[in-house]
Amino acid sequence: MAIRKRLIIVSGLSGSGKTIALHVLEDLGYYCIDNLPASLLQAAVDEVAGADEEQGLLLAVGIDARNPRHDLEALPGLIADFRGRDIMTEVLFLAADDETLLRRYSESRRRHPLAAAGAALRSALREERDVLAEVINSADLIIDTTRTSIYELGDLIRKRVDRRQKNQLAVLLESFGFKKGIPADADFVFDLRSLPNPYWTLALRGLTGMDAEVREFLEQQQKFVSMHSDILEFLSRWIPHYRDSSRGYLTVAIGCTGGQHRSVYMVEKLAASLQDRDEPVRTRHNELKNPT
Repeated sequence: MAIRKRLIIVSGLSGSGKTIALHVLEDLGYYCIDNLPASLLQAAVDEVAGADEEQGLLLAVGIDARNPRHDLEALPGLIADFRGRDIMTEVLFLAADDETLLRRYSESRRRHPLAAAGAALRSALREERDVLAEVINSADLIIDTTRTSIYELGDLIRKRVDRRQKNQLAVLLESFGFKKGIPADADFVFDLRSLPNPYWTLALRGLTGMDAEVREFLEQQQKFVSMHSDILEFLSRWIPHYRDSSRGYLTVAIGCTGGQHRSVYMVEKLAASLQDRDEPVRTRHNELKNPT
């Protein structure tokens, strides 16, 4: 059954992909408003919801750090009010590491909205993170776009955000390499670096955890089998608690050294074990050429 009333608040760091996210949602049928003052959010919801009762409400608004702090601090109360009116409301926050944001600004030659004349861009980024602290704390889903292309971001929004149904927990299992850093969007992080590494077998070095030869190698390792059993038991126990607490999203990051072998197969194996649940389980491989 289609959702009749839905509000997605899109926020995040400047340069992390907020505009792209809104364009994707617009293509999906949402009425989108970018750079909306937070003080006008209530009026915008009332206006759009009342304009077409037959159609219902599909609204996405972009809110950034140019808002006064007291307006941003009022967001949690507004969100609770919308949810009380049976409007499926969620906050999508986009982030990236500072070096990536600095590079993107250098390439675009745009000025950061909080960068006063002559102010250092790094200082503006620090201030922005501080100003948006309340929004980050309210976020239902944080997407780290550090290593995500605009096409991959669009795919994540379509699959994880738009297709999520009311009262449904959308679970993402993602593999990553510790040498590239831990994904900022992870709720749980599991470290597989203590397991036997296929990389040190020359015939497997150029393959990934998606290849049968690597999977066969790992299945012969008792440590890998035990680790899978332990992580699966943990997730099987705690996923229902996250669903019952009205969480919309859960992101589980599985890491190994390079993010090519052990973590990739572990993610695929766990996803196959969890697929029989009511929650949709999706996978993503951050270090592979085709992550999704």
